[in-house]
Amino acid sequence: MKIGLFLTSQHHLDKNMVEALDEQITLVHTARDFGWDSLYSGQHYLNEGNNKALQLVPLLARLIPEAGEMKTGLGILLLNLHNPVYVAETVATLDIIARGNFIFGVGLGYRETEFAAFGVPKGERVKRFEQYIDVIYKLWSGQPVSFEDPTCKLDEAVLNIRPVQQPGPPLWIAANNDVAIRRAARLGDAWFLNPHSTMQTIFRQMAIYQEELDKVGKTMPPDLPLFREIFCAKDRETAIREAGPYLAGKYQAYASWGQDKVMPADESFDKDFEDLLSDRFVLGSPEECYEQLRPYWEAFPISEMVLRPHWAGMPASLTKKSMELMSRELLPELRKI
Repeated sequence: MKIGLFLTSQHHLDKNMVEALDEQITLVHTARDFGWDSLYSGQHYLNEGNNKALQLVPLLARLIPEAGEMKTGLGILLLNLHNPVYVAETVATLDIIARGNFIFGVGLGYRETEFAAFGVPKGERVKRFEQYIDVIYKLWSGQPVSFEDPTCKLDEAVLNIRPVQQPGPPLWIAANNDVAIRRAARLGDAWFLNPHSTMQTIFRQMAIYQEELDKVGKTMPPDLPLFREIFCAKDRETAIREAGPYLAGKYQAYASWGQDKVMPADESFDKDFEDLLSDRFVLGSPEECYEQLRPYWEAFPISEMVLRPHWAGMPASLTKKSMELMSRELLPELRKI
């Protein structure tokens, strides 16, 4: 089992962002020095409420040299907000910086604020998402590409900067609802299993993923990354006390942004933290965290666990303490799987 760190790029408005970047570099060093396998971060624009964030692409470019031999990746890029030529050249550049050890993670997005800011109208979002994936990989082939839509016109265009990995970095597609999961099966190299859904929903949706793979003649991919929220402490009570306020704040923000509105109907975030926690987040001692993760790898061929141990407002020192405990006691057991 490979272990990845999902680095939170969101911080509260009163946070000094130079200080925040230094803290993030420290967390990357902690993961690197303890032998974690990979590093990811996510993307939003026009963060609302008590949140602000560093942008994904320059952040990863800054962190890749700090990560050593760790694989790095976009987790995720909001693909249909961006011109496909920009994405093709940017991801090729990141793959080169990472020496071909990079993941192209994408998602559709869900926030009307972002769609409006980038001029992506309703009725065009899925179409653009699918078209852009096709255009990007055609550009990476080095062959002439012709394409036209309201955002991009190509007339036998040739891209001269291409990724180290061919035909391109592995395409991981994040998906929350059933339709999106079928899309991930058809178009992607892997479904990036989200951290938001309960275990019950993930189990139901995995059957949908397998069904769609069968339908399009694909086998279960070798990469099946599972993304989970996690915090390790001496026991579950301590973990909930220390991490609970920050994790609850994260999901309150998700609820205000409408994240749960694009998920299955039974996945509402409008509930008390104890109810939200049940069957969704991994909190407790290393032994308890191991048992909470066990059902996933026993049921599915999970290849990588991408763990997020930090949320906006949480002191980096508290995150580092949890990561060190995981590194000493949880990760060695996960690596035996």
